[in-house]
Amino acid sequence: MPLLVFPTSQLLWVRVAALLFTCVAFSVVAHGAHVNGGMADWCIFCWAFSFACTLVVLLVEQFGLQPRVPVSWSNFPITVACYAALLCLSASIIFPVFFLRDQWMSKDMRDHRIASTVFSCLAAVAYMGEVSLSKARPGEVAGYMATAPGLLKVCQTFLACVIFILVSEPVTYDGHAALKWCMAVYCICFILSMAVVVLCVGECTGCLPIPFSKFLSAYGLLAVIMYLTATIIWPVFQFDKHYQSRGRESPKVIATAVLTAVNFLLYLADLAYTARLVFVSV
Repeated sequence: MPLLVFPTSQLLWVRVAALLFTCVAFSVVAHGAHVNGGMADWCIFCWAFSFACTLVVLLVEQFGLQPRVPVSWSNFPITVACYAALLCLSASIIFPVFFLRDQWMSKDMRDHRIASTVFSCLAAVAYMGEVSLSKARPGEVAGYMATAPGLLKVCQTFLACVIFILVSEPVTYDGHAALKWCMAVYCICFILSMAVVVLCVGECTGCLPIPFSKFLSAYGLLAVIMYLTATIIWPVFQFDKHYQSRGRESPKVIATAVLTAVNFLLYLADLAYTARLVFVSV
């Protein structure tokens, strides 16, 4: 009777570990953590989404179905791993902040919540390990998403999503036209960065009317300039008493200013990498 033998590698075992850790994280929460609300739903989504995507990657690779999948397999797995690392990292921070401070919970509930937090942290570490193993080495021919600029695109879009959440509830960008410009910067740069990710994963970079490398350079320069303006304008019009229509120095407004500056640095690093990257194949 023939045996089905799967080839093993360090990358495979890291993915299996991430799969198990995310499965345990959301299973323990569902079993006895007794959490509810928007933040609980977000954390469960982070773990479940990461689990589902990793399971798909494992099945496709182990059964050799890459040629039948309508995506670039040199770009898809590492993109999934990078998003999963950021999602699990955010859940590892949010879950204990919101659900481990309750002094009135039972010991059983606390144990379940602590266990979910621990496995979420382990999942984040496992996904970071997968990204480290999958990223392109110097001189190696790889997909764009496996390079530093590709991974930076993932971080840029993720931080933009966090910014959208922070400025939307309550709305903190409607007090002045300059703040609306900042919101326009977040939206435009997010859409273009996400478009790059989708084009690379979908192997559609050849559909652009200009060479992909020139598009990346032009967009990178534009994004740096736009984010520089937002990095300056947001704190000026939020914290300067001359422009404030009401007290807005809330933690969300401060966090938005910090994340805007961080994203500016990411776009600046992206532009620097793109300017000197010798890219062979997307």
